Amino acid sequence: MIQLNYTSLLNMIATLFLMLIVGYIAGKMGIITETASKNLSALIIKIGQPAMIIYNLVKMSYSAENLGLGFLTLAFSLGVHIFLAAVSYFAFLRFRDIDARKLSEFSAIFGNVGFIGIPILESVFGDKGGFMGSFFNVGFQLVLWTWGIIILARKRKDIKITPKKVIVNFGTVPSAIGIVLFLLKGIDGFFIPTPLMQGLSFLAALCTPISMLIIGALLAKRTVKQILGSGKIYYLCFVKLIATPLLVCALMRLLGCSSDWIIFAAVVVSMPSATTVSMLAELYDISPGYSAQAVGTTSLFSILTMPCVIWLAQKIIEL
Repeated sequence: MIQLNYTSLLNMIATLFLMLIVGYIAGKMGIITETASKNLSALIIKIGQPAMIIYNLVKMSYSAENLGLGFLTLAFSLGVHIFLAAVSYFAFLRFRDIDARKLSEFSAIFGNVGFIGIPILESVFGDKGGFMGSFFNVGFQLVLWTWGIIILARKRKDIKITPKKVIVNFGTVPSAIGIVLFLLKGIDGFFIPTPLMQGLSFLAALCTPISMLIIGALLAKRTVKQILGSGKIYYLCFVKLIATPLLVCALMRLLGCSSDWIIFAAVVVSMPSATTVSMLAELYDISPGYSAQAVGTTSLFSILTMPCVIWLAQKIIEL
């Protein structure tokens, strides 16, 4: 069983919180404007995230064991996202506002595993955590561009899912490139030039700080009452940050999964809502304010709930 270093974990979470506060201040001061936020989001989605996915896939040494671990993580990701989709569908049926229902359901399924989760996984599992997180993200992208778009398309004729969107997007393409490069590392004499690896590393390093700055700036656009006074958002936070991760961990314990996999699940499922939620909400004009509130508030509360969920996951393992 993996021995969690809570000091390292809490230091990482505290660092993320500080960056969120800086983003909040920058938003209040008008440094990160709405236009700047959109441009920074595009930078991360179109450049930073692809570099991060490729880098975390190829920095691991090639072996049959690692290859098997990667594809097992992908299968696990698909299974978890399908389970979360089913739970979230029923969890928000009582919401009468169709936009709030769609965005809450979407927010509860898709967590910020890439920008926040991978650094935390690396603090818990080392390089293997980033490697597994990247394969988990492949499943995330496949479900997001299929079921996720179906959710947003409800009651809307202008939002359509296409095979091209499913296959060709800023998550699946870099995932495919990373997997191919990882497989090529198994060929004697093949290597990735150091400047390319360092360049990918530098670009990947943009993701976490900039995404936290964006989330902080999103919170700055909402009043304290909007952030802390919405019953719908509290309910979303409970479902996303506490109920579903503990339910997944309990089911995995009943199925006899190993302790490492249960801890991995506790980390990835307890992530706050993905920033993709607010970006797609803005793109399709689906209550952008509510989406920003969902992403910002779950990110804020996850700083407190995440360590608790991981600790409770360890207690579930001991049962």
